[in-house]
Amino acid sequence: MIVFLNKFTLGLLPVFVAVLLSCITLVSCSTDDLEIQNDFPFEVKIMPVPSAIAKGNTVEIRISIERSGNYSGTQYFIRYFQFEGQGALRYYDEVAYLPNDLYPLQNDQFRLYYTSNSTVSQSFEVWISDNFGNEKQLSFEFNSTD
Repeated sequence: MIVFLNKFTLGLLPVFVAVLLSCITLVSCSTDDLEIQNDFPFEVKIMPVPSAIAKGNTVEIRISIERSGNYSGTQYFIRYFQFEGQGALRYYDEVAYLPNDLYPLQNDQFRLYYTSNSTVSQSFEVWISDNFGNEKQLSFEFNSTD
């Protein structure tokens, strides 16, 4: 009988160890401690632009969004407000933006085109934001060459 119990106990030892390790693994992998980051700050880089513009002329503004991390669900948006002078800002060949309206951006690198409609100094601000509330403000000023 003792031989039978010893063989029976030795046969259950691997099962007991497997159950014990499974319990330890499940307890240590609690989902409350898992943190998935999807909100990454970003920087905006701008190529140099001229400081002066004549009425009717267009200036190209090259912009690049540089992410600190990458989450496939991140969406970027742009809006602008002109507070001095008159002009039109557009994305590539699209219709000019309306002030303070929010427009989606399709790419991390893009070009804006500002066309002057004024003979005085012009100033406007561009805000680039993401769907997590991060936002960067860009300021542009052009003197008139007229």
